[in-house]
Amino acid sequence: MKKKDRYAEAGVDIDAGNKFVKLIKPIVAKTFKSGVRTDIGGFAGICSLPTQGLKSPLLVASTDGVGTKLRIAFMMDKHDTVGIDLVAMSVNDVVVQGATPLFMLDYLAMGKLDVEKAVQIVKGIAQGCTEAECSLIGGETAEMPGFYAEGEYDLAGFVVGVVDRENLLEGSEIAVGNQIIGIASSGLHSNGYSLARKIFFDQLKMSVHDRVDEFGRTLGEELLEPTRIYVKTIKNLRRDLHVTGIAHITGGGLIDNLPRILPKRCKAVIKTSSWSPPVVFRFLQEQAKLSQREMMRTFNNGIGLVMVVREEHAGEALSRLKAMDERAYHIGCVEARADREEAIQFADV
Repeated sequence: MKKKDRYAEAGVDIDAGNKFVKLIKPIVAKTFKSGVRTDIGGFAGICSLPTQGLKSPLLVASTDGVGTKLRIAFMMDKHDTVGIDLVAMSVNDVVVQGATPLFMLDYLAMGKLDVEKAVQIVKGIAQGCTEAECSLIGGETAEMPGFYAEGEYDLAGFVVGVVDRENLLEGSEIAVGNQIIGIASSGLHSNGYSLARKIFFDQLKMSVHDRVDEFGRTLGEELLEPTRIYVKTIKNLRRDLHVTGIAHITGGGLIDNLPRILPKRCKAVIKTSSWSPPVVFRFLQEQAKLSQREMMRTFNNGIGLVMVVREEHAGEALSRLKAMDERAYHIGCVEARADREEAIQFADV
């Protein structure tokens, strides 16, 4: 009988790690684009920089996690969608700068490596990368005994993209009179889960397996709905339509994210009656008696991405988004901002 090595006795199983890498190789390889110059299992991922046609290429990088949404995955014992969330949170941040995502690296940490569970997680990451047209060229799987509770893990993602300097989107072109278009989210995405969990599980004493008639599915299924990936939508829209700015609506909602792209002398006036948030947001607000401001600063409220265009392009942008099967709304406009005036205002009209 083969004696178990001391490292395995301490909680780190190198053989399981090698088995995991072998299993995910074909999954990850399907995400590779032509510029990838490496294979899974090396010391680092290698990808060529596609500079053809770019006068002054800039690299754009972003990192993020899934946050406490992972708790829902643990409670449901369902792990094949949080990887999509992981990809979405970073690729959306890269693409709103005008960049094309090139490659992603992931970090997965567990107390003890559960190969089957880890493969499901990577399948989700690969699915997200495929949707984002981004290669998953490497990552780290850390086995950390005594650090995480049994069955728990953490995820982080890192994305690098490229953009020509002249196509960089920073919001500097946004001007008074520009129109604001909101593109629908798929639900909570990956933000506000600390509050959502408190309301659903602590206040309402609900279970992830409870069916909620308003949602048309179980609470867990609603809360695990993956974050939308907007890469193809933005690339298609920007191909021959001028966009002056884009904001990814994540933690902080519209109140904190939209002002990040507005010039100092501009404010956004948002018509909250111009779209109907998905029922999960109304459910949360009613059950917890949250104010509109708290809702707008905690959740995306059904708007996952905000796009700013010149007034003469607003109708065309909405038509194109509809043709791409996107639910999009004309939610406001850019106006002049006075001293000490807030960068975003809400108008119920």
